[in-house]
Formats: sequence, C-alpha cells, structure tokens
Amino acid sequence: MRLPTVEDIEKRIPRPEDFESRARGTELTARVGTALGIAFGICFLTGMWSHVQYTQPGWLPIGPQPTQLYRLTQGTHVLSGIAAIPLLLVKLWSVFPRLFIRPPTSSARELVIEVLERASIGALVGSSVFMLASGLLNIAQWYPWEFSFRRTHEAVAWVAIGSLIVHIAVKLPVIQRAYTASIEHPEAHLDPDAISRRTVLRGALAAAGLAVVLTAGQTVPFLRRFSVFAVRDGQGPQGLPINRTAKAAGAAEAAQDPAFVLEVVVGDRTVTLDRDQLLALPQRTHRLPIACVEGWSRSATWTGPALRDLLALAGGEPGSDVTIRSLQTRGAFGVSRLPAAYVEDYRTLLALELNGETLSLDHGYPCRIIAPNRPGVFQTKWVQRLEVKA
Repeated sequence: MRLPTVEDIEKRIPRPEDFESRARGTELTARVGTALGIAFGICFLTGMWSHVQYTQPGWLPIGPQPTQLYRLTQGTHVLSGIAAIPLLLVKLWSVFPRLFIRPPTSSARELVIEVLERASIGALVGSSVFMLASGLLNIAQWYPWEFSFRRTHEAVAWVAIGSLIVHIAVKLPVIQRAYTASIEHPEAHLDPDAISRRTVLRGALAAAGLAVVLTAGQTVPFLRRFSVFAVRDGQGPQGLPINRTAKAAGAAEAAQDPAFVLEVVVGDRTVTLDRDQLLALPQRTHRLPIACVEGWSRSATWTGPALRDLLALAGGEPGSDVTIRSLQTRGAFGVSRLPAAYVEDYRTLLALELNGETLSLDHGYPCRIIAPNRPGVFQTKWVQRLEVKA
C-alpha cells in the first residue's frame, strides 16, 4: 500500500474555485460585514460602559441619574451581541472558500504580508467567537471555566475591536469596490432557482432581527410574550427573577436568625438595629428597576428607610462612600462599595419590602440595598453591616 504523497494531499484540499455557489462574494461579505461591524461597535461601547459602572473610576463620576441608564445600556449590550451571532455565521460562510487560498510563493515579502493578514483575521475570528460564546454562557449563568468572566470578557473585547479596526483598514479598498458593484452575481440570471446574494443578505438581517425579538423581552416588557428564547422572562417570586438564592449564597441560616441586627458603623461609633427597629423608622417607597449583567431587568416597588437616614443615626454624612457587607458566605460581591452620589439620593433604600410584601428570603430578607442606576450584583442582599470611614 502506497503512502499518500504531498501531491496527493494537495489534490484533496479544496481550492476557492471549487465552491460554485454564486451567493458568495465580496459584495455580500461587505454588506453583512457592515451590519456585523455596527453590532460589534454597539456591543463594545455598551460593554465598556458596563465595565465602567462596575469599577466606578474616580475620573468618571457616575450617579443615580438617569435611573434607567444601566438597564438600557446593558440590555442593548446583550441584544447587540445576540444580533451579531447570525451575522457572524453568515459572514464566515461567505468567506469560507478563501481559507483555501494557497500562500504566495513569488516573494518572501508577499508571504509575510499574507501571514500577517491571516493572523489578524485569526485574531478577529477567534476573539469574536469567544466573546459571543462566553457571553451566551454568561446569560445562561453557566461558567465551565476557572477564569474571571468579567475581566477576561473585557480584555478579549479590546482584542476583538482592535483586530476589527485593523481588518477594516486593510480591506477598505475591497469594501469600497464591493459597494460600488451590484450585489448580485453577473451570471445569477442563468439559474433562477439558485439562492441569490440579496436573499442571503435579507435572511441574515431577518435572522438577526428575529433573534433580538425572541430574547428582548427580558429587557423590554411589552416583548415578553414573544421572547421565547429569553433566559429570564421577568417573572419570579414577588414579581422578580432570582439569580442567586439564599441557600446558594450561604446566607439562609444567618438571615433567618431571630437575633439578627444591622450594624451601622461610622468611624468609631456603631448603631445596631433589629428588623422591628428598622420598620419603625420613617419608610420611603420608590419604583426602581433592577438590572443584571445577563441582560434581564424589571421594575419593582421597594419600601424601606433611606440609606442616608440610617447613616445619620450614627452621625454619618450623606456625602460619604459606604461599604456594604452581606451575610452571604459564598460567591462574589459579598462586599460592595456604594459611592457617595448614591448615598445622597433619597431613593437609595435599605429595602424591607418588595411590591408591598415583606422581602422573601431569596430576595434578600431581612434587608437589602436598592439604588437607582446600579448593576444588579451591587444591589446587595442580606445586608449585615454598613460602614463609613471617619
């Protein structure tokens, strides 16, 4: 039996001309790529804003206004990422034959240029697939990895947007020529039953739009009845979904302890309040949204004392950052920092009731934080301690 030679293998590897579909072509690729670039751009900008809201850099003060901002930006971030999935698949399909172009052998310079171009495309495709796949898994709250999703997602986002800019710059002449030419293949009329490029383009845009409609209900209330693919439909105990239960957070036993007291610490002064004493304080009621990084959000009516009023009991000023500590013993965000801009707002509450009912255990009983325009992970549940440095 003769072993295959290099020539034998070469004959079996397809060439670009072996792909006969007239639906492929730079005219289609450029138009789908434009839609994909817009989706990626929106997703990148809103994702960076989400990162800023998490890190709260001092050079960019972020406060409680507008109340719905994080809900809008994070919902847009997730939906633009979802819209990008069918567009990316169609774009990869349209350029697939080019993967089989043989590297040039006429000069070392051309070979180097080809290698660098393919490397940049590899970085773009790899980072794009990673971003969309990991984003989907985050929406489903399934993390089959050990690294930090948020930090890694942000880092790879810079790789994706950087390689996208390089790719556009390199391919700009090709894109310009593609847009000046008709989208249809010159010989498309020879086979009227074949799928046209225009049909593929319309299908890609329709698929992106349908993907958005079928998932947008987790952010847009009036679309909830249509969003059969939304991971969260906005429903749950007391009218709100639950991401993490008290049992999963390791807070169930301590939260139900009759001896529970909230500690309010301002410098060297500490005030303790049990739940009955918290209920005896002046109560405020506000309708505020809760919005999570996974893209779902919903407004609810919250009741409890204003956080600034609680600090005043221990001599604290509203213009101070507050460190919030939870009873939870497992998972991230058991400790968070609430900037002074939120503390000063009377709508920032230590909530005791949700939609007119006592907070359920999984919604943060005996008390939780709710503040306008804050990521959901910072709306700390099972609050045990509020601290202000002197």
